[in-house]
Amino acid sequence: MGIMKRMGMVFRSKANAALDKAEDPRETLDYSYQKQLELLQKVRRGVADVATSRKRVELQINQLQQQSTKLQDQAKKALAANREDLAREALTRRSGLEQQIADLNTQHASLQAEEEKLTLASKRLQAKVESFRTRKETIKATYTAAEAQTRITEAFSGISEEMGDVGLAVQRAEDKTAQMQARAGAVDELLASGALDDVTAGPNDDISRELDALASTSSVDAELEAMKHQLGTGAEKPALGASEATEKKQEGQA
Repeated sequence: MGIMKRMGMVFRSKANAALDKAEDPRETLDYSYQKQLELLQKVRRGVADVATSRKRVELQINQLQQQSTKLQDQAKKALAANREDLAREALTRRSGLEQQIADLNTQHASLQAEEEKLTLASKRLQAKVESFRTRKETIKATYTAAEAQTRITEAFSGISEEMGDVGLAVQRAEDKTAQMQARAGAVDELLASGALDDVTAGPNDDISRELDALASTSSVDAELEAMKHQLGTGAEKPALGASEATEKKQEGQA
């Protein structure tokens, strides 16, 4: 297959796909129905034209028949007046009219047959147009319902995908929050242990921290001694300590 032939095939296939996408079957059916109505109107006009021609032929036949009758009467009157020559002339003209009447009768019969034929065709075409209109409306209603169903299905599909994306976003937010909380706790522990320096703290903060710790220890010792003194346990121990010192001094003098 040549390159040009392949290009032509690709172009035709893409054009066909674009036309299929742009085509609305409902508009196509309405257009076809409109064309059928126009055709039906043309057939009806044809029937009316043939009927008009038939009527004109009938009028001509009537006129010629009246003239023929008049010539026949004139021929009788001429013959009664012993004017055979005039009677002969009148009958000769009447004979010509009778020939025209015969031709017009033949034409009238042909027009009448054509009119009946067109009238029957018009009735059949009208029945087909009515049937097509009913079928067209049914197809349009079915297509509209299918289109609505497709849109609803697509909408539900879109909502499901969107809800899935929302669920993933919530999961990512929760993971990120947990990660940040864990990092903040780790930094606090490192700062408390002194592994990291607090750049916002002053240069004497470590000394202050040690003095505070010492003051806290002294306060605890003082409070403990005060409790021992209240319970009386703190006074006995110093007395026992003095007695033991006296006994050890006496033993040394001996």
